[in-house]
Amino acid sequence: MKRAFMAVAVAAVFTGTSFIPASARTADAAAADTFAVSGLEKPGSISIDKWGIPHIYAQTLYDAFFLQGFNAARDRLFQIDLWRKRGLGEMAKDFGPDYVEGDRMARAVLFRGDMYREWLAYGSDSKRVAQAFTAGINEYVKMTKADPALLPEEFKKLGYQPSMWQAEDVVRIRHHGLTLNAKNELDRAQVFCKIKDDPVKADWLRRELSPTIDPKLVEGLDPCSIPVKKIKDAYDLATATPKLNKLPPGVDQGKTAGGQPEQKTEKTSATNTKGPLPVSALYEIVRNDSDTERGLGSNNWVIGGERTTTGRPILANDPHRSHGAPSLRYISHLNAPGLSVIGAGEPFLPGISIGHNEQIGFGLTRFYMDQEDMYQYEINPENKNEYKYQGRWEPMQTVEEEIEVKGGPAQKVTLRFTRHGPILYQDEGNHTAWALRAAWLDLGMAPYFGSMDYMRATNWDEFKAAMNRWGAPGENQVFADADGNIAWMPGGLTVKRDWDGLTPVPGDGRYEWSGYRDMDELPSLYNPKAGYILTANENNIPPDHPAFKKGVGYEWSSDFRAKRLKRIIGASDKSSIADSEAWQNDKTSLPAIRTVTVLQQVSTEDEKLKPVVDMLKKWDGQVTADSPEAAVFEVWFSRYLRKAVVDRAFDPEIAKMIGLADPERVLDVIEKPDGWFTEAERNQIMLDSLGEAVAEVREKLGDDPQAWKWGTLHQAVFVHPMNALLSDEEKKTFNVDAGPIGGSGYTPMATSYSETSYNLRSGASFRMVLDVGQWDSSTVINTPGQSGDPRLPGYRDLAPIWAKGEYIPLTFSKEKVKENTVKVLNFEPGKKQ
Repeated sequence: MKRAFMAVAVAAVFTGTSFIPASARTADAAAADTFAVSGLEKPGSISIDKWGIPHIYAQTLYDAFFLQGFNAARDRLFQIDLWRKRGLGEMAKDFGPDYVEGDRMARAVLFRGDMYREWLAYGSDSKRVAQAFTAGINEYVKMTKADPALLPEEFKKLGYQPSMWQAEDVVRIRHHGLTLNAKNELDRAQVFCKIKDDPVKADWLRRELSPTIDPKLVEGLDPCSIPVKKIKDAYDLATATPKLNKLPPGVDQGKTAGGQPEQKTEKTSATNTKGPLPVSALYEIVRNDSDTERGLGSNNWVIGGERTTTGRPILANDPHRSHGAPSLRYISHLNAPGLSVIGAGEPFLPGISIGHNEQIGFGLTRFYMDQEDMYQYEINPENKNEYKYQGRWEPMQTVEEEIEVKGGPAQKVTLRFTRHGPILYQDEGNHTAWALRAAWLDLGMAPYFGSMDYMRATNWDEFKAAMNRWGAPGENQVFADADGNIAWMPGGLTVKRDWDGLTPVPGDGRYEWSGYRDMDELPSLYNPKAGYILTANENNIPPDHPAFKKGVGYEWSSDFRAKRLKRIIGASDKSSIADSEAWQNDKTSLPAIRTVTVLQQVSTEDEKLKPVVDMLKKWDGQVTADSPEAAVFEVWFSRYLRKAVVDRAFDPEIAKMIGLADPERVLDVIEKPDGWFTEAERNQIMLDSLGEAVAEVREKLGDDPQAWKWGTLHQAVFVHPMNALLSDEEKKTFNVDAGPIGGSGYTPMATSYSETSYNLRSGASFRMVLDVGQWDSSTVINTPGQSGDPRLPGYRDLAPIWAKGEYIPLTFSKEKVKENTVKVLNFEPGKKQ
């Protein structure tokens, strides 16, 4: 695969001088700025390469994390400030009363335990690292207060100032850990409520479970008594990422980010209507039944040297997350005595979660262990703060807090907690309540913070020991070292429960967790005979392993990506870095191939439909951007075929509840319709739904099927959280349009999309391929850019490279870093304040 080693415009750099394109600089001529900063022990520097990657050089370990925090604020201040504000429940303080209830729920899922024990759960120096990191952030925030010109445009548009951080913020905030499966429990309970005859059949079609199990309602639960929507709304208010759809009170509605009069358009005027906004307008909600939700996975693999062209291991990782501008991931390089580690993390957290140090490489995907349960309570009619537990009224813990509100008086809110967790919803009229029990609210469970430990390991034993302390989210970690060893292990707190965990349960004491499983109960691999290891969010617990039947989890991602990648990796005797890059960008759709195989049995004489059917029958299932077949198939499969199967199998009310249905289950039905439909009925369902899809594609792309292109529908647009507030002209600056893109939620190059607009919603937030031991030969790509400043080239310069499936070097040695450096920031210890 061609690599984009060309010079691109330099990413955002804090400097008093102009920004100079990388192509206009050389390493020797790289400009430098020097800053005196309080909180630094010894002089240090940051070398920024032509792709915007900061290489941090410090003389003490904690100075490295101080500079990492400073640099995160320098490049991503609005993003990290919004993350902190959302996580701590402080949105209303700067954005107005619409966010009060979201703030209340965000505070309900903050860690509220013993901070002394919390810090110890991550390792001996975790507190000191977080203190250094947040001190670096705060140092930059102070600079913006002294010089408001340094503030990103978002602060000016929204009329507020960034906040100062506390070290505790890093671990108390828990909402970003890709939570699951509480909402699925609620949906399943609704199926059992609505369907009396055979709810298991409907649920089978709704969501694939692995290992196969018939979910059962526990004794004492009335599924029809559960206010599903209200609880799910509360859960979303607690965990979803924010959208800014209305300017804060007091902010001049007639000014844009640039200070110019706003051009009134239908879209901009609609965002400033009076009255409270619905949850969906305030937060980025991903539906349980959407392909976007099922596409929030990742791929990783590690290949032993005996199967590579170099004789060294190759480790590849492309974590899939919701896309936006700026990017979720941030690549950086930390150097200090005893530490040299490079890769990606999230800009609001210290350390590196995906990358390598001098000895080992590491990469993660989600391992879908079930770490949540929804509890239902009977509330004392005489005292709303008491719930029945083991036959007695037990008091809730109540916490009174005050939420500051921009444009109005502060509001006092009450948070209630049972022994299981925070109350999400309480129905005082019916004397019932529902609380969330989540392993991620326990000690040592701050999402991804456990990487602080494993990123410093130097061998498999040290890495495995660090992963044994990993908490959340559940992860598959692949490992390789410079000595040629490869390995895999999952990590995370695995709940012990005596029921299947697939529906809510009464909170009266009958359904209690009996602790967490020892990590040694989960499978692992070290230098396997196959010579490679791959994970892609499928149920990868071997069926003959004891853990397979222990209820670790049942709701995994579809295994389409895993099957495809195992097929092509396993077939390659000797693979290269370029091969792994190509596999990360593979656009083969197994659902497409399986559907087209069934379509071979179907014929039609419809003059409008027949050419399309004939075209699909010859298709190889490659979901490329220029493919007319892909355009038809994706519209058909995502909007019409699956819905048609559900609609023909169930009454309208039940069909609506099932939604699109699980793609694997729909494929099972159309391949073997016995028990659901006759073959003739199946064929008619396929033709009718295909006709609807073709009609939509014709409307959107014209009458000539040969001119249709999937990429015309499927656009890679990275949307800023302020999108709804922006004029059409501003959107060109704040959003990033990378143009047409191939793939789908079920191809190895995962590009999940909205089922209405077909625009990209989630996919590879970051791609990395490591040449283990020969680190300078490794490659990487972030998207849309390293910078968080929309005014700068580095905000969007990586998006076109990413969209083409190309890469940039992940330079590691001092020599290679120096060759590509375009800016140096020097730091001297300043006066302590």
